[in-house]
Amino acid sequence: MASTQVASEKTIRTSGARPGTTLAAVSVVQFMVSLDLTVVNVGLPRIGHGLGFSEMGLTWVIHAYALTFGGLLLLGGKIADRYGHKRVMLLGLGLFGLASLVGGLAQAPGQLVAARAAQGIGAAALAPAALALLASTFPGGKERVKAFGIWSAVNASGGAVGVLVGGLLTQYAGWQWVMYINLPMAALALALAWRGIAQDTPAARRGRPDVLGAALATAGAALLVFGVVRTDRHPWTSPATLITLAIAVVLLAVFVQVERTTKRDPLIRLGLLANRSVAGANLYMLLFGGAMASALYFVSLYLQRVLGGSPARAGAEFLPFMLGVVVGSTLAVKIGYKFAPRNMLITGGTLAALGYAWFGLMRSDGSFLVDVLGPSVLASVGIGLCLAPAVSIATGGVQPHEAGAASGVLNSTRQIGASLGLAALGTVAADRTGHTVTAGSLNDGYALGMLVGAAILLCAVLIAVFVLPRPAPATADAAHKP
Repeated sequence: MASTQVASEKTIRTSGARPGTTLAAVSVVQFMVSLDLTVVNVGLPRIGHGLGFSEMGLTWVIHAYALTFGGLLLLGGKIADRYGHKRVMLLGLGLFGLASLVGGLAQAPGQLVAARAAQGIGAAALAPAALALLASTFPGGKERVKAFGIWSAVNASGGAVGVLVGGLLTQYAGWQWVMYINLPMAALALALAWRGIAQDTPAARRGRPDVLGAALATAGAALLVFGVVRTDRHPWTSPATLITLAIAVVLLAVFVQVERTTKRDPLIRLGLLANRSVAGANLYMLLFGGAMASALYFVSLYLQRVLGGSPARAGAEFLPFMLGVVVGSTLAVKIGYKFAPRNMLITGGTLAALGYAWFGLMRSDGSFLVDVLGPSVLASVGIGLCLAPAVSIATGGVQPHEAGAASGVLNSTRQIGASLGLAALGTVAADRTGHTVTAGSLNDGYALGMLVGAAILLCAVLIAVFVLPRPAPATADAAHKP
C-alpha cells in the first residue's frame, strides 16, 4: 500500500500536474454540468409562458440537454482520450458558455431547445475529460477515495442546488438567468484548467473517431424518449408509438453492429462491457439516474402546483435534499475505507427507495414539514452514499487509455437513464392525473410516479446484489484501488 502511495505521488510530480488545482477545476466543471440538469426545473412554468411553449414542447427543455449530453458522452470520452483530456475540456467549456449565453437571449421555443442541445454537446465533452483527469491525477489509495468523494458531493449537490438557485433566479431576476449563471462558472473553470492542469499525452491514435456510432446512439435514445413522451397522445399500442419505438430499437441495434465492425476507432470496446463490474455499475446507474431525475421533477412540481409555493420557496425547500446528498457523499468517504463499494450501493439504494416510497404518501392537503422534509432527507442521504462507489466500481479496473471511454459510458447511462426515467414516470403520472387537472389529481399522479421510482431503485439494489461481484477479502483501501 505504501509503495502504491509513493508511486502515485511520484507520477503526479513528474507529470507537472497540480492535484489541488485539478480537483478544483474538475469540481467546478462537474458542479456546473450537474446544476444544468435541474436548474430549469423550477422555472419551467415561467419559461413556458414567456416563450410560448406547448405543454408537450416544454419537456424538451430538459430532454434536449439530457439526450445530447448522454448520447454524445461516448464520443466525448473517445475524443478526450484521443486528443488530450485538458484540450477537450477547454473546448467543451467554451461551447458550454457560449450556448448558455445564446439560451438566455432566446426569443422563441426552438432557440432555447437548440441552445440546451448545444449545452449538452459541450457537457458531453466536459464530463468524461474531467473525470478522466481526476482518475489519472489520483490513481489509487486514500487520496483517490477522498478525491472521488469530493467529486461525488459536488456532482450530487449541483443537481439539488440547481433547483434552489433556479427558483430564486426565476422569481427575482427572470428565467433567463438560469442560463446566464453558467457564464461565471465556465470562466472560473477555464482559468483553473488553463493554468493549473498539466497538458496530458493523448492515447495512440488508432483511427478516426466513430461519428456514425455517436449519431446512431443519440438518435436512437432521442426517438426512444420521444416515443414514450408521446404516449399521452398516442397509446402504447398505437401505430405511431409502436413504429417510433421500433425505429429507435433498430437504430440502437445498428449502433451495436457498427461498434463491432467499424474500421474507425469505435466509441466503446464492447468487450469492456463484458467486465462484470463495469456492466453491473452501468445497469445500476441507468436505473438510479431515472429515479433521481423523477424525484427532482415531481417534488418541485408538487411544492408549487399542489402546495401552492412560489419558485423561490420551492427552491429553498430543496435545501434539506441538497444537504442530505452532501452528508451521504461525505459519509461514503468516511466509511469507504471499511466497506466495499458494492455494499455501499446496496445500502444507499435501499435508503433511497424507502425515501421514495415515503414520498408516495404525499397528500394534496399536505405540508412541507409532514410530506416532504422526512423523505427528502432519507432519499438524499441514500443517493449520496451511492455516487462515488458506482464511479469507483465502473472505472477502477479500466486501463488508463480507456479511462475517458469508461467514464463516458457511466455518465451516458446515467443521463440517458434520467431522460428515459423521466419520460416513463412522467407518462405514468400524467395517466393517473387524467384530463381533469386539480390539486388532488396532480397529487395522485406525482405520488404514483414516486412509488414507481421506489420500485426502480429496488431493481437497482437487486442488480448490486446479484450482478456485481462480491468483494474478495482485502483491506478497505484495496477495495477502492483500480
